[in-house]
Amino acid sequence: MAKTYQYCVAENWGKGFITHEDSRAFSIAGFPGNVWRVPAFTPKANLWINKVLGTPKTKDEAQTIVSAEISTQQTNWDNDNVEGETAEQKNDRLGERPADITLAE
Repeated sequence: MAKTYQYCVAENWGKGFITHEDSRAFSIAGFPGNVWRVPAFTPKANLWINKVLGTPKTKDEAQTIVSAEISTQQTNWDNDNVEGETAEQKNDRLGERPADITLAE
């Protein structure tokens, strides 16, 4: 199966990290742990990775980073309790418990 996506780790600095031109030229998806997914074998996506000083990661490396971050978020959510609070009240206060994410090939 041909690789559809490539992954990198890059710190989002805010305005200009993803420009309108970038988002029109190719799809960009962000994940916990500063993991970013762009199309594989796309020159403009490769230029973007270089622009943001992205560190390329294999899908498995990216998945490990995302899974570790989600696990930390889930543990923090699990441990953030208020005495007498119902599950519904906790969801209202914190939002839903962070869900696992599986990255695409």
